[in-house]
Amino acid sequence: MSFVLGLKCRECGREYQQEPIHVCEFCFGPLEVRYDYAAIGRSISREAITKRPASMWRYRELIPIDRDPVVGLDNGFTPLVHAKNLGRLLGMPNLYIKNDAVCHPTLSFKDRVVAAAVNKAMEFGYDTVACASTGNLANSVAAHAAAAGMKAYIFIPSDLEAGKVLGSSIYEPNILGIDGSYDDVNRFCSEVAAVYKWAFVNINIRPFYGDGSKTYGYEIAEQLGWRAPDAYISPVAGSSLITKIYKAFKEFEQLGLLEDEVKTKVYAAQATGCSPVTTAIKAGKTEFTPVKPNTIAKSIAIGNPADGYYGIKVVNSTGGWGEDVTDNEVIEGMRLLARTEGIFTETAGGVTVAVTKKLLEQGKLDPEGVTVIAITGQGLKTREAVADLLTPPTIIEPKLGAFEATMKKNRWQ
Repeated sequence: MSFVLGLKCRECGREYQQEPIHVCEFCFGPLEVRYDYAAIGRSISREAITKRPASMWRYRELIPIDRDPVVGLDNGFTPLVHAKNLGRLLGMPNLYIKNDAVCHPTLSFKDRVVAAAVNKAMEFGYDTVACASTGNLANSVAAHAAAAGMKAYIFIPSDLEAGKVLGSSIYEPNILGIDGSYDDVNRFCSEVAAVYKWAFVNINIRPFYGDGSKTYGYEIAEQLGWRAPDAYISPVAGSSLITKIYKAFKEFEQLGLLEDEVKTKVYAAQATGCSPVTTAIKAGKTEFTPVKPNTIAKSIAIGNPADGYYGIKVVNSTGGWGEDVTDNEVIEGMRLLARTEGIFTETAGGVTVAVTKKLLEQGKLDPEGVTVIAITGQGLKTREAVADLLTPPTIIEPKLGAFEATMKKNRWQ
């Protein structure tokens, strides 16, 4: 049963039927999905949700597809880790990590949005999916297309991390490296999408794709005992995820699924080398100025974010804040999370951890509040960021004397 009524412009409110479109033809505002919340309210409940499989599809009524999903059936429902060690170090006893570094099947939160997009593309009758990507999306589109038996075209910046290129290539899609930044790739894909009738997940399928991110927020609320956190810190690339998590909390509130009213403060995290959203927030502006990315955090290096205006808006409306960190701080954030919680995150996760620490030092975060850090990707994809900084193995002969001499020399205990 479908609970989707159609699409609606986020700016002028004009309504559209379900179509593979993403921009209002009257005001050029972005389109979003309209739901029949009254019907959803009659179908969904805490009891019904908890009896369903542990995947993103336990919130089926709030995901914009009309038929039962056929790919991505095991995606989502990743751990919400009570980060006791990191929290003790920072003085935050109620610190949690939503760990999508272990999301099925390609180890990033993009598996959520792509599952929604590919299932929708199949409903629209497409046989080819495509995307512009900084890496994680490319991996996920390639994997889901393979599972769906669809053709795939992947457009990426030519200087993408090797791990992410390999993570797409293994599924044998058509990959094109574009000489330029992600913003150059995205502009080019808009031209391609106008000529080739493919399902570009983050262009013509974007309204449906974006709502896959909501499942990240639904899971946080359910895993916290049907409560929204006091704060969450999200990495910002195109700015969709940071808005969709908050939308998820508000939808649960509207449907009567939460214990309390949503009072969550939203915090945006970016790398200093690509921080159009956080720079605008700190300057008290409601509009951002596009920038040319220059950071190791390539998965969030989008200088002209499609939803940047809305990312700023949700931060300001909730009383949150935005902050950015240097590449050295990003690396330290990755290492800090690894040595305290045993979680290897990619550079985007290093950004959120480092920003959390910085916000706390600035007095922007309540140290006693329930705070969730969004970890959105696996560290094995961005090994280059830390590879040269880690201590290599100590090589010894297989003799006890050699081992004990090494223990003494290195002062190991």
